[in-house]
Amino acid sequence: MKIKIAPSILASDFSVAGETVKKLERCGADLVHCDVMDGNFVPPITFGHQMVAGIRPHTSLPLDCHLMVLHPETHFEEFKKAGADYVTIHYEACGEKLIENLKKIRSLGMKCGAVVNPDTPVEKIFDCVPFADMLLVMSVFPGYGGQKFIEETLPRLEALRSFCIKNGYPDMDIEVDGGVTEENVRTILNAGANVIVAGSTVFRAQDMQKTIERLRG
Repeated sequence: MKIKIAPSILASDFSVAGETVKKLERCGADLVHCDVMDGNFVPPITFGHQMVAGIRPHTSLPLDCHLMVLHPETHFEEFKKAGADYVTIHYEACGEKLIENLKKIRSLGMKCGAVVNPDTPVEKIFDCVPFADMLLVMSVFPGYGGQKFIEETLPRLEALRSFCIKNGYPDMDIEVDGGVTEENVRTILNAGANVIVAGSTVFRAQDMQKTIERLRG
């Protein structure tokens, strides 16, 4: 299973976003993670589809758009137009409409993902497995970068990977977001994740390329 590194541009300098994604591509990143926050689902406001449209011409990397917003279904078409490749949405924002919304994302020609917060049972997205291209387990509470990794995430990743394997989806992309460092990434990968979101770890590195290589293991 391929290990993918998805640096979060939330930790970057927005004033040079185009140059940033070019550098990420040169340094070996696999995806660009775009943390979209609306000030309602989570306290901060970050950016929306306009930022995604702005960086799209500057990289061929897939844009992994993580919607931390209420009523995410109202934004799918705008993210499609902006050039998003993945749209991941929260169980906490969608509830029983999560699978329906995943289908909507796919119908627009994008890949889709289901997300759970640290205090939501990971079993809540088990039913999404046949309808998702990626599953995202938050390892911090969404809203702010630079938080410490929540260790209880590890058994949650193990349970999700085990469920995927037992049900015929051994190569499902399982993403983890929050507090990933060069020191803990191996444990996270061993627990079952294969897509690593890293913001501060990548953008504060003296050598971004070497850090991405080390995160990949």
